[in-house]
Amino acid sequence: MSSPSPKTALTQFPGGHITAYTPSSTTAFSRFSGSHSPRNGIAILGKKHIAASHVSGTSAGAVHLYNWWSSTPYHRISVPEPVAPLSATSDGQYLFAGGISGHIHAFSLPAGDLVRSFPAHSKPISCFEINGDGSLLISGSNDGTVAIFPVYKLLSVSSSWSSISDVILHRLIGHESSVTAITIGIGGINSTVISCSLDCTCKFWSLMHGTHLNTVTFPCAVWGIVMDTMESEFYAAGSDGSVYSGGLAGQPWKHELNPVAWERKHGGPIVAIATINYGQNLLTASEEGDVWIWDLETRVVVKVLADKEMGSISGLVVAKGFDEVCGNGNGRFGGWNLGLYIEEVSRPMREVMEMGVALNGAVEDRGRAINNLESAMGIYEKMLELLLKEVMAGNSGDDGHGGDEDKAE
Repeated sequence: MSSPSPKTALTQFPGGHITAYTPSSTTAFSRFSGSHSPRNGIAILGKKHIAASHVSGTSAGAVHLYNWWSSTPYHRISVPEPVAPLSATSDGQYLFAGGISGHIHAFSLPAGDLVRSFPAHSKPISCFEINGDGSLLISGSNDGTVAIFPVYKLLSVSSSWSSISDVILHRLIGHESSVTAITIGIGGINSTVISCSLDCTCKFWSLMHGTHLNTVTFPCAVWGIVMDTMESEFYAAGSDGSVYSGGLAGQPWKHELNPVAWERKHGGPIVAIATINYGQNLLTASEEGDVWIWDLETRVVVKVLADKEMGSISGLVVAKGFDEVCGNGNGRFGGWNLGLYIEEVSRPMREVMEMGVALNGAVEDRGRAINNLESAMGIYEKMLELLLKEVMAGNSGDDGHGGDEDKAE
């Protein structure tokens, strides 16, 4: 097949296999082999390719690229170190890989050239998220922090910076253990960022201010988080096998949020969670090898996708199809069809970079204009000083000459 169905789920198995399902069917239609991927180690590259992180038996790292119609990788990208989470820009032209050192590595595709590597965290990177318009990369780490970066600054060759403080937008500090997943709402700079962790909490953050808004506490570790399309409710993947939900209507930051466990639960930890069908259904993948499809309105499991012969599941992504914009690494919608053109919502990354470069250019032009104005003002001040000195000197000369004439008379 040349591209995924509008609704295609990819499950990741530690044993080296990736399985593709169409949720309308209960059987797998394709399998990809050869990649021993850590958690969050698969990403969709546009509509035609798949990327998977790979750690060999010697602990050497690589990223494998697949076509949808081939079960084996067609290209191997060398990486500076073993990497786990992957995330790609919506046009599939750039790929971010999170290293065990805490570095983020950015690659251009399909060649796999390394664009930039930089230290983002003090411990291994555990998860990624790119916001709906593709302008921000958000990373989570085993150090318990979340970092937010403007994508164009990371990818633009004309963007020069020597320290991480020159490019980071916010660093969110608050979790006491590893960050397992991140999601972000719509609304641009007014969006809310949600992070979940092995410390049994989900934390809500203001993107605009980079401040903590609220914390939800669970009876177990949380491996994934997603919101519905209207951002009125959140759904969390519990390590106890339960789905937890909570309301976000009104101003949830001003009161305590109490998550509710759904009645039916998996037999093992839920390692990934996603939404499909324009938010009508929820997908949950358990470590034991099951993928359940839920009806969100009734909270009933309507279909079970099982592939237990492959072993435990370590991750799940939902491929972007032609008639809906859905899922990335943690299952969050990449955008919503609210009467806006998808081309505008999923702007090609080169355009985002061009906008960033243009913005930097405008800032630099403004800075040069201010510097020129300051220089001109300085010159005028010096000229004024010289003129005043000449006038004062002339007045002094006139006064002295007039005094001699009076004396002669």
